[in-house]
Amino acid sequence: MPSLAYKIAVLVFLENTAGEHLLMLRAKPPNLGVWSPIGGKLETALGESPFECAVRETQEETGHVITAADLHLFAMIAEKAYEGQAHWLMFLFRCKKPLDTLPPDITEGKFGFFSRERIESIPLPETDRTALWPIYDRHRDRFVALKADCAPGRPVLVEIEEITPA
Repeated sequence: MPSLAYKIAVLVFLENTAGEHLLMLRAKPPNLGVWSPIGGKLETALGESPFECAVRETQEETGHVITAADLHLFAMIAEKAYEGQAHWLMFLFRCKKPLDTLPPDITEGKFGFFSRERIESIPLPETDRTALWPIYDRHRDRFVALKADCAPGRPVLVEIEEITPA
């Protein structure tokens, strides 16, 4: 396998008071044209932590002002060879502070609120459908570390490396 860049990013799972999830219809790659949680890459040159990145990305993308105390880190997943382009170390956060208004469109995409059931029938990145949402469903109130082999041409293989007790 050729040498690939390693990227570090966060995803923030935000809900409204009705329990619907905020997703963004991505206007740029990766994940162009599909719905996914908000998030982005860590400012590694600045030494940004995953929590700092999640706070910054939430405010930049939605205008929702939160602090690290509003976040629960529920998963870390190392994705090998995602789309054959790069390796990703992803930190998955659940925001405990609800967002009640739909954010305005931004250059990265437009937003929608979806029930968990409805998320199953909208266009999602394949790894979100097969790995991230099931991880959210099972582990959102605790912590799990996983690794995923996302090499093109075969099914995504996800392995649990550690789970903290509920």
